[in-house]
Amino acid sequence: MNAETIARRTVGALKRSGARRRLLASASQVRNRIDPLVFPEATGGEDQWQRVVMNKEITRHLRTLRPPTKTAAEISGDAQAGLGWKSYRSLNYPEFDLCAPLTDPERYDVVICEQVLEHVIDPFLAARHLFELCQPGGHAVVSTPFLIKVHELPLYGLRDFWRFTPRGLRTLLEQAGFEVTDVSTWGNRLGVIGNLDRWSAHRPWLPLRNRPDLAVVVWAYARRPADRS
Repeated sequence: MNAETIARRTVGALKRSGARRRLLASASQVRNRIDPLVFPEATGGEDQWQRVVMNKEITRHLRTLRPPTKTAAEISGDAQAGLGWKSYRSLNYPEFDLCAPLTDPERYDVVICEQVLEHVIDPFLAARHLFELCQPGGHAVVSTPFLIKVHELPLYGLRDFWRFTPRGLRTLLEQAGFEVTDVSTWGNRLGVIGNLDRWSAHRPWLPLRNRPDLAVVVWAYARRPADRS
């Protein structure tokens, strides 16, 4: 191959490379304009696409526990406060440190821990404390993200440490002493993509169908065994 041929091929490759870069840049600009329209940003937790199915299923499960007959504690926020509990307490993580020794002797019939375990430094210790917060025979509801971007709020002391597969969440709770009655997931390919750049709101064109191998969120129902004494 002579020098002229080499030079001609080099120029051709550079031209193709430049065209490819321009095409990729144009595609990126189009994506940046379209993405917010297809995946609009949620205004709050209740509006988030990733939570629609999970929230519905968890609320349905909690209602089967007959809230007016149960005492309840919620580790983060107060999303389940309005179910008519016999008594209810929001422990408000991270002010309530789930990894610190439990100094409050109060125990609850139902303990709800949603979207917290990914933020604790020691999830195995946190799961044992969830177990201790439950009355013997009491119930725990635990949810956590899986295929979700890293999210931290240092101002509020929220760091992001962990992700749990369905099997991992079951193992975590069983090793703490719980009997796990069910582990469920929600997610799909678009659900993963739609939450890469923002927390997407649910809209009618965004599917709620589930692909278990693409779990965006994972949740479990567990029970502390009753004392046999």
